[in-house]
Amino acid sequence: MSDLHSQTVAYSRDTMLPPVPPPRREAGAVRWLRENLFSGPLNIILTILAIWVLWLALRDVLPWAWRGIWNAGSISECRTIRDQLYGEGTSAACWAVIRARWQQLVFGFYPASELWRPPLALVVFLLAVLPILFADLPRRLLWLTAAAPFLIVWLLWGGPIWGPVAVALGFGLGWLAWRIVARAGGPLLGAVAAILVPVLYWIFVDAPLTAALARILPIGLTPVRSSDFGGFTLSIVIGLSGITLSLPLGILLALARRSEMFIISKVAVIYIEVIRGVPLIVWLLVAQVLLNYFLPSGTNFDILLRVIIMVTLFSSAYIAEVIRGGLAALPRGQYEAADALGLGYWQAMQLIVLPQALKISIPGIVNSFIGLFKDTTLVSIISLFDPMRMSSTIRATTEWGGIYWELYIFVAAVFFVFCFAMSRYSMWLEQRLERSHR
Repeated sequence: MSDLHSQTVAYSRDTMLPPVPPPRREAGAVRWLRENLFSGPLNIILTILAIWVLWLALRDVLPWAWRGIWNAGSISECRTIRDQLYGEGTSAACWAVIRARWQQLVFGFYPASELWRPPLALVVFLLAVLPILFADLPRRLLWLTAAAPFLIVWLLWGGPIWGPVAVALGFGLGWLAWRIVARAGGPLLGAVAAILVPVLYWIFVDAPLTAALARILPIGLTPVRSSDFGGFTLSIVIGLSGITLSLPLGILLALARRSEMFIISKVAVIYIEVIRGVPLIVWLLVAQVLLNYFLPSGTNFDILLRVIIMVTLFSSAYIAEVIRGGLAALPRGQYEAADALGLGYWQAMQLIVLPQALKISIPGIVNSFIGLFKDTTLVSIISLFDPMRMSSTIRATTEWGGIYWELYIFVAAVFFVFCFAMSRYSMWLEQRLERSHR
């Protein structure tokens, strides 16, 4: 009997069960809501309280925005249309100001016939940074990265094309001088030659060479003054320039502060602490007013260039401290491993130390970049027409006097898009680096 039972009853399954979907409570939005918003009595109470507060904040704003008027030539016309559609005194947004004045908010006073140039310059910048942001792209694109700064400057400010070409030639001469002198006299003399040769070239040769080439082959774009920059074009130019230039300078300052050479270390400490100890708005006033006292009489130093330089110097001090924190977080064994491999200082920094320190510092670096981009609105203090001052200028006109929230909401939305994009890229990069080091 027992033998017959053992032959007919199987104690182990010989086939797999078909896959079935997870329970509804354990998948998708239902699981997210249950785990994050309704995981316990306290969490449920806080969720309900938050929903109630949001409702109080948005119950008047959402209808006001939804009933917005998009086709009107002035605020009085906007109010007339509102009274006809919804009744007199009804709260409704006048989005027509965005439709009527979006060019001013985006481009400022940039010439109307040249409005294609700032978007093209932004596209060139994005294409240039792609090989840096995404390592999977072909390295050949780095040639575009090297040429992009000169092309962008020419697109934005115009003038003869030979101006950026002559400036780029100075960098080429510096690289050539470094290769020749470093091979004969060592890296220190090579570095001095790489700095001295381009500076002398730009002082004595650049302008005559550009003028001569422009007379022989006059190719160029209509010149645009820096005073014509405004709106988001101004903020993007200042923000992206500061971000691009402050990162390498911040890395050098962080390395200098941790250097064992006394003079280099103390100079870096003094620079960083002085810059970080003074608000950016004060440095902008220095760039506008006080800097002229230290320049030769009759010197015309472009105000936008002064602002970009000051913003870069300010941001680099904060970046240096962020990266110094990443360097300090590395175990001492990483430095000892580089010494054991016989690597020199710069080889160890390039191959072992800096990649790990920068990975640790990504959140702080991106946070500094986001803060820098938002701080570009401070240039209104020195009479530059950033988006906020441009909004005030539009509100001062007879057509749109009285407009308030619509302009500020549009400015805030655009800033949010840029800052959110930087934040999401930072999170993506952190996750990618985390997976690649597992």
